[in-house]
Amino acid sequence: MEQKQFRRRSNLLLAVFVVVLAAFIWVLYDLQINKGEEYLAQSQRKIAVTETVEAARGEILDRYGRVLVSNRLSYQVTLDTSLMGTPAERNATLLALIKVCQEQGVAWTDTLPVTQRSPFRFTSDTPFSYESTNDDGTTKTNATQLGRLTELMNGWEADMTATELLTAMRKSWEVEEEVSNADARALCGVLYELWLRRREVTWSAYVFTEDVDISFITRVKELSLPGVRIQAVTVREYNTTYAAHLLGRVGPIFRDEWEYYQSLENYQMDDTVGKDGVERAFEQYLRGVPGTRALETNTAGRVVSETWLTDSKTGESLAPQPGGNVILTIDLDLQMATEDSLAQRIPNLPSKDTKGAAAVVVDVNTGELLAAASYPTFDLSRYNQDYNDLNSDPLTPMLNRAFQGIYAPGSTFKMVTAVAGLEEGVITPDTKIKDTGRYTYYKGYQPQCWYFRQYGATHGWENVSEAIRDSCNVFFYDTGRQVGIERLNAYASHFGLGESTGIELPESTGILAGPDYTEGVLGQKWEVGSTLPAAIGQENNQFTPLQLANYVATLVNGGTRHTVHLLRAVKSYDYSETIMSYGREAVDTMDISDENLAAVKYGMYMVANSPGSAAARYFQGLDVKVGAKTGSAQVTGNRNSNAVFVCFAPYDDPEVAIAIVAEQGGSGSELAAVAADILRAYFATEESFTSVQPENTLLP
Repeated sequence: MEQKQFRRRSNLLLAVFVVVLAAFIWVLYDLQINKGEEYLAQSQRKIAVTETVEAARGEILDRYGRVLVSNRLSYQVTLDTSLMGTPAERNATLLALIKVCQEQGVAWTDTLPVTQRSPFRFTSDTPFSYESTNDDGTTKTNATQLGRLTELMNGWEADMTATELLTAMRKSWEVEEEVSNADARALCGVLYELWLRRREVTWSAYVFTEDVDISFITRVKELSLPGVRIQAVTVREYNTTYAAHLLGRVGPIFRDEWEYYQSLENYQMDDTVGKDGVERAFEQYLRGVPGTRALETNTAGRVVSETWLTDSKTGESLAPQPGGNVILTIDLDLQMATEDSLAQRIPNLPSKDTKGAAAVVVDVNTGELLAAASYPTFDLSRYNQDYNDLNSDPLTPMLNRAFQGIYAPGSTFKMVTAVAGLEEGVITPDTKIKDTGRYTYYKGYQPQCWYFRQYGATHGWENVSEAIRDSCNVFFYDTGRQVGIERLNAYASHFGLGESTGIELPESTGILAGPDYTEGVLGQKWEVGSTLPAAIGQENNQFTPLQLANYVATLVNGGTRHTVHLLRAVKSYDYSETIMSYGREAVDTMDISDENLAAVKYGMYMVANSPGSAAARYFQGLDVKVGAKTGSAQVTGNRNSNAVFVCFAPYDDPEVAIAIVAEQGGSGSELAAVAADILRAYFATEESFTSVQPENTLLP
């Protein structure tokens, strides 16, 4: 009986063992055969890592909603050498990628200053270092990027030839001997870019190539190159070739900028930021909120999953939030007309020595900048490709002459002297001063009127309006002398001359002639007779076209000086709400009596409308009346004077003020043609937009 029970138990245990073994074999079969590939892929996944994703920048629009700068989708190639294996495997991967670029005609980033083909030579005369001059006149030696990397690499020397340098690079980066010289040069160029960043010579992230097309992407994916990543990114799209000096550009954060951006929230070393212009000035609005996502990659570096993280406190998704849309005060049509007029008219001035020019249009009653052009200009969309040519151009096309160029105002300053004399009671609108050709108040210094110097004649007896019309120097010599330099400069400051305009972009504050500048800055003695040339816009007076436009706007609106500004409003990325709206801001106010203002304005009216005026013929076809003033300021060492022209319109109810300067342009009256072009465009645009647009709608 006991033997029978033992046999039964043994059979039961054997049966259980067989069942368990069969189950185990089935599980192994299912894991290795049925689901082998799936679990193999899972086994190759790395631990999820998080990465910051930059948000799309907001758009930039003109005052009527026309898009000036937007974004477009682009694909770029980046490299992660940590996934490329041994140096030999890494080099093979990079060479394969380079071959694809060569086959597809795709350029990649390579700044190594060595020619691509042998015999190898440096592409720069100063590959390792260059000299510059300090402010004190001493010479300073500066290392280039190659020079700084050379100091960090064993076996590299700053006195090497290009061939010797490439040999040292091949040794440092273990480039095999069987690799041809041409391929080795291309490979070393890529490794050079990677090592610059690894050694922190430059902090900008290395983008191997960008803006690649679908055929390139397909070919790279077919090769399954480890560590080669293709990313979809947004890049700036310039919807206009105009307003380059205003809009600005974006770029990587440079080493010397990182301390500043590090102090701000949500900035990474490899972020793209506004570098100049509107892009930089309104970075806080245009830049969105970066997002955070988790990535899982396999051993080849290919992304196998990605997930947006959520905020641990609020539970909200940490997907990036696009930046706000910045609406500017400028009118694109008016900007185009201003730039086109300068490009057409300036080369055809009688003076053939003209170097450059600028024009500014300001709203008289708000301080809004309607247009600002600097000639010559450039194409923002080709900035990187054209940089070397632009930087070496003697006409300095990258200089924003409208905001940063300073010029003697010449006779356009005479309205300051006129208002000062009238308001201080030195003269009245009816006071007449005799032009004797030469001002003889001082025995030693007796300057002439331009009319006497040029024609040997005089203007005779003139009141203030007639003196503005004829630009009579003697009248303003005498008025300025009686007013005195202190009171004269007080009025100039009220008009914003020698002061910041408040514009959001970099500007020069100019120079206001007087004892403070002559004695405090130049270390020279201010002579009492120096008030005479200062009163007609000479001496050391130098102002920007922007200041001159705002000065005229302040004059003709009765004495209220507004902050000049470019920002009109900021909308949310979907235009559903207004984030901010700029309010009118007066920074200075002076009361100019109606009688005195009328006398000054009438003088400007005669400049633009008298039959004998050189400028009048350009305004005859306009539907509005204009007030204007010309100026010619002699530039030391140059044959021709700088030409200056200011105006406003309409005469009875001023809306816009304009200032134009042409370097060595000769007579200011020649610039009246540019002003007429601008005014035609302004009033044509004004008629086109008489209907009020509803909130949150854009014009086509």
